[in-house]
Amino acid sequence: MCPPAEKDNTGTLKAAVAVLGVTSAALLAATIALAAKGNQAAAPAATGSAPADTMSAVETTPMVTDFVALKAGSIFLDVKDNTCSGAQIGVDNKLCADLEVPTPQAGGNVTKGYGYVGELDVGDLVPNTASYWSKAMCPVNVHWHLGTEHYSYGQFDENGNGPHGTAERPEWANRGLGGGETRGGFRCHHYDANDEKFTKPYDWKYCTNMEVGETYEVHWPHSAAGDCGTVNQYQTPFYDGVFCNLDVETFTAIAQDPQNIANAVGVHGQVFTVVNDESYFYPDMMRGMIVDKKRNMGNDIHYYTGSTTGTSRDNEMCSQYAPITWQVDRQCHMISASSFDKLCHDMLLQRDSMVDDVYPHGSRELVMNSLVANNAWDKDMPAPDAATTEEATAAEAEAAPESEAAAAAETTVSEARNGNLRA
Repeated sequence: MCPPAEKDNTGTLKAAVAVLGVTSAALLAATIALAAKGNQAAAPAATGSAPADTMSAVETTPMVTDFVALKAGSIFLDVKDNTCSGAQIGVDNKLCADLEVPTPQAGGNVTKGYGYVGELDVGDLVPNTASYWSKAMCPVNVHWHLGTEHYSYGQFDENGNGPHGTAERPEWANRGLGGGETRGGFRCHHYDANDEKFTKPYDWKYCTNMEVGETYEVHWPHSAAGDCGTVNQYQTPFYDGVFCNLDVETFTAIAQDPQNIANAVGVHGQVFTVVNDESYFYPDMMRGMIVDKKRNMGNDIHYYTGSTTGTSRDNEMCSQYAPITWQVDRQCHMISASSFDKLCHDMLLQRDSMVDDVYPHGSRELVMNSLVANNAWDKDMPAPDAATTEEATAAEAEAAPESEAAAAAETTVSEARNGNLRA
């Protein structure tokens, strides 16, 4: 006997599904209609208003955090905990003519070539030619000068240009001073008034008194006595950073041998023309000279011993903060305005506020040869401690035939020496 046939409910299920489908569609349509009605009611009556999707994008844009404002309430950046504050050992400027032992001064001529050598005999004193970090020296400050204090013929000199021209030669070598309240130095050769990247204004948010198209010489003072690797590392004034872990008695003992100072205190110097072009953005100018051999940055270095700089010194009034090592990039480089603004932002976030260094300082008058040390060195020369007698140099010069290239190079060097920079 066959089992009784089961009742076929397929038709009933299909009908139920159809009813549900119609109901869902009706609910969806009603929802869309209500939403559209709501949008119309909320829409502003004025014409030309932003579309709803644009307004939503604006409303959801995250707020940018003001990190500089947060510093005020930070337990880590309390200025009362700045152990380097007031560490500067005061040494007054002195008339150069009154110095019993003349101290080598900066900034001088850093033009490449054997033709230029300072005339101040500093005996066996040599600059520190190693990387500063390898000698346990760290950057303790960063600041910059309007125009350049150093001179590199063909890179930053009286033939350079900028929004306000360049400095001429001093009176002792036919060069004057830049105009304005801030003494300006030499300018680079990049500036082109017909190129927008040199003329388009930049909206500076952290740096002050800066200008696109201008030339600035950046200095990074380094010291083995800095509070390296701590929140107190960077200081304004930079002297506090240089002397942070060095008391007067220790300093006096060390200074008995000037070589100790040149080995432990030094400055990186690098020159830039500011452009409004983000392809020249560099994110970290705090740590020292930018080294990028592919772009010849930090590669062509002039080493010598000198002093601190600034407009309180000139060729009559000398700095007694000497001798310190200078490592100066002879080349001028373009860098974006945003790179400097990022640097100023970073400076304002240090425990010791660096607000007094986020603008260009004046440039010292180019130092005369008689005050520049005779120990200049670069990587194409013999080691600075390998002395060569004048007789050997003369014999080598006489034995070597002079090529056309050498003659051309000598012409350039001669112009840099005699035409521009000889006292």
